[in-house]
Amino acid sequence: METAQSKSGATRRRRKAQTKTFVLDTNVLLHSPVALDVFDDNHVVLAMDVLEELDKFKTQSSELGRNARETIRKLDALCAEGKLSEGVALPSGGTLRVLISPDPRDLPTGLSENNADNSIIRLARQLGNNTERVIIVSMDINVRVKANALGLDAEDFEHEKINFDELYSGLENVVVSEETIDRIYDGQVLESVPSDYFPNMFLDLTAENNSDKHAIARVFPDGSLAEINLRTNQIYGIEARNVEQRIALELLMDPSVGIVTLVGQAGTGKTLLAIAAGLQQVQHDKQYERILVSRPIIPLGKDIGYLPGNKQEKLSHWMEPIFDNLDYIFRSNPANLPPPGAKKQGKLVAPQARIEHLLQTNVLELEALTYIRGRSISKQFMIIDEAQNLTPHEVKTVISRAGEGSKIVLTGDPYQIDNPYLDASSNGLTYVAERLKELPIHGHVTLRQSERSELAASAAENL
Repeated sequence: METAQSKSGATRRRRKAQTKTFVLDTNVLLHSPVALDVFDDNHVVLAMDVLEELDKFKTQSSELGRNARETIRKLDALCAEGKLSEGVALPSGGTLRVLISPDPRDLPTGLSENNADNSIIRLARQLGNNTERVIIVSMDINVRVKANALGLDAEDFEHEKINFDELYSGLENVVVSEETIDRIYDGQVLESVPSDYFPNMFLDLTAENNSDKHAIARVFPDGSLAEINLRTNQIYGIEARNVEQRIALELLMDPSVGIVTLVGQAGTGKTLLAIAAGLQQVQHDKQYERILVSRPIIPLGKDIGYLPGNKQEKLSHWMEPIFDNLDYIFRSNPANLPPPGAKKQGKLVAPQARIEHLLQTNVLELEALTYIRGRSISKQFMIIDEAQNLTPHEVKTVISRAGEGSKIVLTGDPYQIDNPYLDASSNGLTYVAERLKELPIHGHVTLRQSERSELAASAAENL
């Protein structure tokens, strides 16, 4: 008969056998400064070359530089607990070691190159020969491929990742009784909403005996269900062209929704709707004091290099997509508002002059994400465009800048990511959409139909 003591010993042996050794690539630490703390009671190993690479980044003013400095400070604090070469206990229950990679002359010539990637692979190979179960963790696909080719286990950094295929869409089709839809049409507020629905989620209701009878209803934070606000179908001359755009407008125009995430492919109207809603609430409703627009400075293709001028002039080149949307809005909503210092005339003012007027009167502010850290932004309508190029940590930094009375709108297309270490499941935009879906202050919708033009819609669908 097995005693309690023998069972306990078997459990300890089983846990020990399951302990893994994770060898981290530099890009994991640069991506997330909490990376050292998320491997539970397993062993974490850093190659000395990783510290050398962190040292190269630590002087940068970018998010990579800040993450490098934070990681180095954590390593310095751990030095007080013991020698990193022998292993230091981590708060998560595991250990951390910093080791020197073996001499490349003792290994296959394919790994003899003197670079950090191959150094990490050589170290993992050596640890594996010591009967440890070793897994390389890297956000660099090529490192994982090379490791696999050598028979080593390698995986992506899964912390802060979501399942993009199951991303919360913000809209669900539901079949209900015809009586329920009639009550929605009559303006009644229904109090019985299933518990698996989230605040500010929208339901496309279809009558069970009449498929032509539809209603779009919203789940409010108090659990009630009511028809969408029909008065917000057109904002600043821009009219919703489909159900998802109509939902986006309601979320954008509701001041109780402090953060909105809009996901969709090119041409679905994400940025256009966000800017139109911002103009309406800043210039007409006086809900906010100004519109602040920012986007990651990541080029598509080869960078064109240095740009002359002051900050505003440099940013204007990166903000051309914003100006294109403003131009479209102003052409759809003409006015005779004069530029600053000019007398009001009967002629309509050109869209470009109206854009200049917004910038000069500080109604519209363009800001580089680099300079948002440290700010406290109150009473502003903040639009972060191309947010799919941000890491979860960067998005957290941006959102934490929002002061009293501000609203944040994150827009982007997870299929068009220019950051080499992010994908549809690990970027900040989809991370926020999934992680905040249960909060009453958040609203989300995935826009699926391109409305830019027939050509753009065909490209998005078929190319």
